[in-house]
Amino acid sequence: MPLSPKQTRALLDQLAHFPNKKLGQNFLVDGNIVRKSIDMAELDANSHVVEVGPGLGTLTRAILSSGATVWAVERDATLTQHIRDTVVPEQPKLHLIEGDCLDYPRAELPILQAQSDFKIVANLPYAVSTPWMEAIISGPLPQRMVLMLQKEAADRYVASHGSKAFGAISIFLQSVYTAHSKHLVSAQCFHPAPKVDSALLRLDLREDAVHFSAAARECIRGIFTQRRKQLGALCKRATHTEALDWFNTIVAEGVKPTIRPEELPLEQWQKLAHRLA
Repeated sequence: MPLSPKQTRALLDQLAHFPNKKLGQNFLVDGNIVRKSIDMAELDANSHVVEVGPGLGTLTRAILSSGATVWAVERDATLTQHIRDTVVPEQPKLHLIEGDCLDYPRAELPILQAQSDFKIVANLPYAVSTPWMEAIISGPLPQRMVLMLQKEAADRYVASHGSKAFGAISIFLQSVYTAHSKHLVSAQCFHPAPKVDSALLRLDLREDAVHFSAAARECIRGIFTQRRKQLGALCKRATHTEALDWFNTIVAEGVKPTIRPEELPLEQWQKLAHRLA
């Protein structure tokens, strides 16, 4: 069973550990959300799972109880040692490293497992969710991700073109993953309670995934830094000359020449990915 808010506070006091806001340390204390995460991931004894920021080990224990093998990365030295002392001795299927998830986005998952089906189940630190996601979608790709995110980040990931939330990360992510479900999670499900609401998001790998090269991602991120300007003007100033050729082609196909980046549908951006493959 997950730790209650009272048990969480007591354990943190025992460890003489004060939650680090900079590291996004908001510990999940709602058992229903933990169970929902495991149900959404659909784990079994053959599953290989990457977890980011296991914290006190609440979600880690739930993943392990499914029989899955877990590869976890934790940045905080005190929490890493706590899991090594309390969980690792009982769980030979837990592989834990201390480090930054941006340096180890897949928690040193061996390449053999990364080339087969693996999943990610994580309560992501809010400050690093988008750069971490960009590292993940650069490949190898998990078959499924079940992620606890700041609601604002989840909205960006699943945003449709034409909305203010639609941006570069929306394009990169939706080209390789389909959002299967999204559940809002109250701030009261965490200790300490964050000042924002969260969302539990399940993402499934697309069979028709379109990958964006580093050059394509750089070009599109540059375009969206001035998202209110017309796309044509931005492509004329883009570092990659292919961007203007791409723009001229989609205009010839019927796209409005005065269109802004956030108004352009996903499939049109994927044509740029093919040009900058």
